[in-house]
Formats: sequence, C-alpha cells, structure tokens
Amino acid sequence: MSFKASAAHSSRIKKSSKAPSFKRSSSGSSPYSSFQRRKPIQRAATKPEFLPEDDDFFDDRLDDLGLVQALSTDLTLRDISQAIIYIKGKMWTQMPERAGMNSTRIAEVLNFRASLPPIVTVSHLQALLNSPTAVEKEIAELSRGGTIKKIVVGGRGNLGEALILSQDLDRLIAQSDLEQAVKQRFTTLLHENLMALKIPRRQVSDEDARLLMHRGFLTTSDNTWTTIDVFSAPGEGSRGTMTSLNSISKAASGSLEAVGGQGAVIAAGGSGGGIKPSSGIGDYSLALPATGPFLKLLSNARSHLLSLLSKSKYKEAPESLLRQRWDGGIATDDGANAARRNRGEFTGVLPGRTRKWKQFYGISFEWILGECVGAGLVEVFNTGSIGRGIRAL
Repeated sequence: MSFKASAAHSSRIKKSSKAPSFKRSSSGSSPYSSFQRRKPIQRAATKPEFLPEDDDFFDDRLDDLGLVQALSTDLTLRDISQAIIYIKGKMWTQMPERAGMNSTRIAEVLNFRASLPPIVTVSHLQALLNSPTAVEKEIAELSRGGTIKKIVVGGRGNLGEALILSQDLDRLIAQSDLEQAVKQRFTTLLHENLMALKIPRRQVSDEDARLLMHRGFLTTSDNTWTTIDVFSAPGEGSRGTMTSLNSISKAASGSLEAVGGQGAVIAAGGSGGGIKPSSGIGDYSLALPATGPFLKLLSNARSHLLSLLSKSKYKEAPESLLRQRWDGGIATDDGANAARRNRGEFTGVLPGRTRKWKQFYGISFEWILGECVGAGLVEVFNTGSIGRGIRAL
C-alpha cells in the first residue's frame, strides 16, 4: 500500500460555473451596491463678462476714417418735402410673412401705426441732409409758402419740434369727426396764418376751441416764463419773485434777503411755484392728435438703441451688428434658413417675440438711427474694412 501526497488537488482554484447575473433582484441588491457612493462635485458657476448672445467680437476700438457726411445715399432728396416723404416711408418695417403674431396682435400693430400723426422731427431732417443752416432756411421758406407746417411741443427740446406737410394736415382735419363748419373755419384760419405757431384767442370762438382741443388740434399755450428770466432780467424778475438781481443787490450781505429771501426756491418755480397765466389769458398752440404717443415711442426707441450700444466694450459697434441686435436675431427668409427650417433645425426667433415688434411696433433700424444721429446721441463713421461704425456720444 503506497501513500502518495499531491498539492494539486488541495490548491486547485474553483470557478463558479454560473455566470454572475446583473439583473436586479427582488431584494434590491446590485453588483455595484458594495461601492461607496459619492456626491457630485459642486462647481461654482462663473458668469462671463459678456453673455454669449451679447458677445462683442471686437476687443479693440474700430478704425475711424472720418464721420459719414450724409446718412442717405439717395440723390433724389433735394428739398425738405422730398425728405419728409422719404423719412415717413422708412419709419416702419413691412409686416413679415412669418410674424409669429396672431391676427389680433397684427391688427393692433397696424392700427397703432395708422393712429400716429405723419410728422417728422426737425433733427431727423438735419441728420439726413447734413446741413442744419440750409434746412432751417428752407423750412422758413416752405412754411411761408404754405407747403409745410411746424408743430412745437413745449418742454421736449429738439424732440418736440416736428414738421408736417400741409396736405397731410388738411387730410387729418377732413377725416376727423368735427362738424363740417368747424372744419372749414379751422382750415381757413390755418391758411391765413401760415407761419404762426400759435393762434390768438380772439380768432377762435370758445365753442370751436373746445371742440378742437377735445380732438387734439389745439392746446393751451405754455407760458414762456422761466427761471432764467428771473436771474438775468431784473425788471421782469422783480415782478414775480424776490430772487431778482434788483432786490438781491439792495439786501445786506449775510442776510436772508441776500439769497432771495424766505421761499426763494418755491418762488423760482420749485414745487409748482412761479408765475402762471390766469384762466382765459393766452393764445392757443397748434397741435396734432396722438402726438404724445408718437413722442413717447420715439423717446423709448432712442433709449433702447443706446442700451444696445452700451453692450459693447467701447460703446461702439459695426452697423451690421447693431442692426442685428435691433432686429433681435430674427429668422431670415433666405435659402439657407429655409433648408434648416425644413430639417426642423432652429433658425432664429420669430419677429413677434422681439422687442422691436412687442414694444416698438416694428420701427425700422434706419429710421431710429437717423433720429439718434439728429439728436446728437450717436455718430456714424467709416471703418474702411467692415463698413460703417456707430458710436454713442
């Protein structure tokens, strides 16, 4: 009987004949349950200096080869009348086919456009023709000839000086719901006073004035008294306030009267003080219906264009980039975007979702640019390589 010892049998490695199952059992055990779970690393979100949609691709200042002499390259603009027609035609953007607005909103936009008066600011004309002196002379000549009529809204600066063609003014009066006799008398009065910005009260009856003011064709004349008259004209200032040079010069040094006396701020116009015309005294000022909404729309559009320029580092941008920002990056109707749209890809936002259409009813970029240039808010210059540049002042 022999005894043989072998280590192969005792040290044999046994493998499981059954493959491990990765199916989740009823008890909820998992082959990965033995691993230690870790929380995801919290990384601080960093905000870039410029947002991607507002990214400024020009880190340096644009090349300035000189200011643009005239905004328009149309050689047919030879007088004020043609320029007024040209500016009115450039004010609105045509309603796009894919507007992204329902029929109610489209009707609202079109009705708002039709309700505004067909006026043009004087500053826009000066920017378009680039000759302020010649523009003022021609405005006086055309006003004297009865071709145009000047409308001035007090307290608005250059924003409140506008022009309207006489034929447009006659059409507004004819389309109003005034009585035919009142229309005839008011039209005759305007034709007899071609250069007048104000109409004396004695030339308009109280009833006609009430009807015309209710329709927006007349307003009460603003008082021309200002605080400048108080400090610069002793004779005039001494009538309404103690802050005139005539009274201050006679007061003892260091006394209360030397600084205008008690209540000098109120007397100089603060908190509703100052000289005001009494009831029934003063002339009427010529006005137009819906002039207030027009000026409000213009003021807000100017501010919005300046805010778009402020997104650039040096508050200047190429005209093409600024136009794209004003339009809001809308989808165009070219062939490339049409192909992307057929494939179901994103081609840009619809016009109805942009501020240009939601707040400004489709004001064109050319029109608001001319308004800002005429108001002295921006300037247009040649870059030489990428077209024209626009800089905020």
